[in-house]
Amino acid sequence: MCGIVGYVGSSDRTKSVLCESLGRLEYRGYDSSGICFVENGRSRVIRSKGKLENLFTKLKDCEVTSSLGIAHTRWATHGDPSERNAHPQVSGPISVVHNGIVENYPELKEELVAAGYEFCSDTDTEVISHLIRDFTEKGNSLLESTRKAFEKIEGSYAVAVMSDTEPGKIIATRRFSPLIIARSGNECFLASDIPAILPYTREFIFLEDNDFVVLEENGISVTDAVGNDVSRDPTVVDWDPSVTEKSGYRHYMLKEIFEQPAAIFDTLRGKFTTDMRKVVFEDLDPSLLRNTQRIIIAACGTSYHAALIGKYMIEEVAGVNTQVELASEFRHRNPVVGPDSLFIAVSQSGETADTSEALLKAKELGMNSIGITNVALSKISRESDCVIATKAGPEIGVASTKSFTTQVMAFYLLSVYLAISRKTVDSKRARQLIADAISVSKLQQEVLGLDERLRELSRDFYGYRNFIYLGRGINYPVALEGALKLKEISYIHAEGYAAGEMKHGPIALIDRNMPVVFIAPEEDVYYKKLLGNFQEVKARGGRIIFITSDRELRLPDERDRKIVIPKSSYLVSPMVSVIPVQFMAYHIANILGTDVDQPRNLAKVVTVE
Repeated sequence: MCGIVGYVGSSDRTKSVLCESLGRLEYRGYDSSGICFVENGRSRVIRSKGKLENLFTKLKDCEVTSSLGIAHTRWATHGDPSERNAHPQVSGPISVVHNGIVENYPELKEELVAAGYEFCSDTDTEVISHLIRDFTEKGNSLLESTRKAFEKIEGSYAVAVMSDTEPGKIIATRRFSPLIIARSGNECFLASDIPAILPYTREFIFLEDNDFVVLEENGISVTDAVGNDVSRDPTVVDWDPSVTEKSGYRHYMLKEIFEQPAAIFDTLRGKFTTDMRKVVFEDLDPSLLRNTQRIIIAACGTSYHAALIGKYMIEEVAGVNTQVELASEFRHRNPVVGPDSLFIAVSQSGETADTSEALLKAKELGMNSIGITNVALSKISRESDCVIATKAGPEIGVASTKSFTTQVMAFYLLSVYLAISRKTVDSKRARQLIADAISVSKLQQEVLGLDERLRELSRDFYGYRNFIYLGRGINYPVALEGALKLKEISYIHAEGYAAGEMKHGPIALIDRNMPVVFIAPEEDVYYKKLLGNFQEVKARGGRIIFITSDRELRLPDERDRKIVIPKSSYLVSPMVSVIPVQFMAYHIANILGTDVDQPRNLAKVVTVE
């Protein structure tokens, strides 16, 4: 949510670096944007509502002579999406860009108004700029003023600050919101996320909570909350910058659907012994799992659906009692846990606010923890005892695709690892489970050949305003995920249900105007029951899309559609059956003309509650 970039370097590159970097943060979600340069001792702030193109139009004929600047994309929390609420927020010589929420904003605003400060926006960010200004006017440096201001501020934040009075530097700090810095030659960079500055460097420093950073021509310095120098080692990220480009695809989402076989292959790389009898996790301490009798998984959104599939896998293969929690609920209740409980936090970014807070709660309760995430050195990676890294690479589309299937594969690997270590499977079964994992990339590649078929199908169904998705067992979460994808990017109402629950309410909605999407691989242990559900829908006039590996199935009604996917083992089938519903959501949204990669009101990384 929101995006920050900062640059110190060459004046002939300042505008282009900031604008290009902002463009690579569009996926985080935003409704306004802004940029700030300090030139000839004066701040120059340009802001705009709506798409970045509106800001870039204002900047087109703007000559920039400054060698540094900060920029921001805003996702509204306090105050409506408008130019006056866009960042940077300014107070006298101070300009501030901010991701996060100032929780004690009302009290601070009241204090500042009483001191004579006038507020020009509805944002909580404006209290930050006024506070920093207040401390600078009392004789403090910009760094010390920023430090003193954040002694008073409660909440989560990543912030970058510039001042007319100290024009050669950018001050930045963070707490519970991601911020990275980097240096390449004579240039220094600051950003909310890796893709923003990936074309300029491969070495990044991930800041810790309450770090304070100064970026200036001479380099970068980092201190802690009380001013002590601290050392932060850089991390080399091996992502190819080209993965942040569309590479000829119309949208990032479509590109990322097609990248799934490679992402699965990369996630599996190095995970098996040479004799294909064991799963290897180099960073996983076996002692964490030795006495585990119960696993609690917490996640949000698409990661929650991956976690539900993980529950089926772990219980089926390893025989360990597993429960799945919405992280936003888990963190606010008092769960009953014991010394034999293991906590798993799942987040693509590793920065999801509710999930990271749920992880901290689990640690307070004395639970061992594993993080499943796509970003090394993210908050969840750092806070977890061990990490299972998915290798999806950067995912730019807001609607998750390849991160979902790689998370599911991570759970599959964990379930096999647990089963082998607990001896719930013999060596023959272990080899078969590993072979099934290896088969997934090829099966997905085959399903990608259905793209044109699903494009044609979408032309027949895009006019409906409601959809139901049904699945059973391990493919029930795929129904949930299919419904989520459709509503996220096409704005069509869709609901996913366990097919066995249809008679307990949803069947009342079935008529000729209600398409029903079945996730029904023939290898599903509930396949015959799904055929029964199919007949119940047809008896009430519903229109059906049947996703199955059963090539012999005949649909009697020409209004219905069958999508044939390749056969797979039951346990890996969700990584195959989900691709058609991803394609369907994409093509329907594309036909309707919605913003596929940046759907309204959504953010890729939800770093506030």
